Amino acid sequence: MRPSSPRPLLVRSIPALWTLALGLWGLSRQDSVWRDEAATWQVARRSTAEITQMLGNVDVVHGLYYLLMHGLFDLFGPGTAVLRLPSVVAMAVAASCVAALGHRLAGPWAGLGGGLALGLLPAAQFYLQEGRPYALVAAGAGVSTLLLVTLLEGRGRAVHWVAYGGTVAVSGLLNWLSLLILPAHLATLLWCRAGRGTGRRWTAAAAAAVVCVLPLVLFSRSQSAQVSWIPPLTWHMLIGPAILLAIGGAGALLDRPRPRPGRLSVAAVGLPLLAVPQLGLVGLSLIQPLFLDRYVLFSLLGLALLIGVAIGAAVRAVARRRPRAAPWILPVVVAVAVAALLPQALAKRSPASRVDDVLAAAADVRRMKSPGDVVLFIPAARRDTALVSPDAFSGLQDIALAESPEESATLKGTEARPDRIRSAMLAHHRILLVTDAPGVARPPATARDRMKRSVLRDHFRITADSQVRGRRVTVYERRATAR
Repeated sequence: MRPSSPRPLLVRSIPALWTLALGLWGLSRQDSVWRDEAATWQVARRSTAEITQMLGNVDVVHGLYYLLMHGLFDLFGPGTAVLRLPSVVAMAVAASCVAALGHRLAGPWAGLGGGLALGLLPAAQFYLQEGRPYALVAAGAGVSTLLLVTLLEGRGRAVHWVAYGGTVAVSGLLNWLSLLILPAHLATLLWCRAGRGTGRRWTAAAAAAVVCVLPLVLFSRSQSAQVSWIPPLTWHMLIGPAILLAIGGAGALLDRPRPRPGRLSVAAVGLPLLAVPQLGLVGLSLIQPLFLDRYVLFSLLGLALLIGVAIGAAVRAVARRRPRAAPWILPVVVAVAVAALLPQALAKRSPASRVDDVLAAAADVRRMKSPGDVVLFIPAARRDTALVSPDAFSGLQDIALAESPEESATLKGTEARPDRIRSAMLAHHRILLVTDAPGVARPPATARDRMKRSVLRDHFRITADSQVRGRRVTVYERRATAR
């Protein structure tokens, strides 16, 4: 007696609803926003013209995402829910795509298991509540891979090739490193020994997508200083990818029948999707340091597919001996996984999961400021606190600022010359300093910031200090006699 199988609609919808629920759980992270999300927040509040002008100087790689978030902020207003809901929905779409792929290639239990597994992966739980474009790229990878499998199964038409190329292009415009999915898909075509006609059509669709994204790739090279902080590749950075590849390889061995060249299987789709982007990013990082897991977050769809295969194999093994017990395998596996990963899930939904909290610092400024105070930021990037929460800074003059971020078409604005900032500091009695907490702070990188520190040290004394969630707000009062 074979165990009853879930229906196709349930196989696709249950993982989507499951991932959606995981994303909505603790979505506000106790009303916290960290520095990367603050960049999205403050850019999305600008006009379309201001965003376009800024992209010529900085962050062009996120231009499409910023414009999308600008539209959402215009419609619904700024807030943590609006900031993060697109990522939640996108990851739910990705989970549904994984479920559909697993169902087609290895059966309903493999599809359902893989779709549920995606939302439980720690990295997926981190970025499904992130106001950045990486979850949207993962959704694009899921849709494009599902379209490719449809075409390889012979069920597609010309419109599917157009949709495939368009999806890859949009994903590339959200983050051009997502083009690493193309060599992964090429590996799937070679594994399955796709016909020449299919190969030619895939090449045309892939080339069209690359042509659409290539101007972004070339222009973003002029802004490569933005990623200069990424450390060079080291051996310990490869431990995580190596573990993922080992897990994926083990899952591929459980594919039924045994994966082999010339056959479309979960192994033929999932293993390249997991391995090729990871290895491709390692290769690129040997030329220029770029190795960050979020850039290839979409490769986790391949891992989820292969985990689904393992779950499907377990259901089949139990069904041969105890058919009635087989349907309980998946709920038991999910329950065990949830229990094991619960500490991580709780941690990723707390403000401490990020390096800092912009809104917490803004609340401190609101509480500690007094009439006549002025504000100073070290480094200038900490001005994001005021850009996200301008109301908290009402009445405070930013004495170092020469041009606002909107006027200068930058993320943090343009500051005045060091001598002018020094004169402005010495002309005031109380200064609020917004900076990084000691555990996060780096030594002042510019002569301007070193000058700010020197003036505060020599001519002011600390009268109040607050450190919370990676940010520090300090009140300085002018000394009666300077040292």
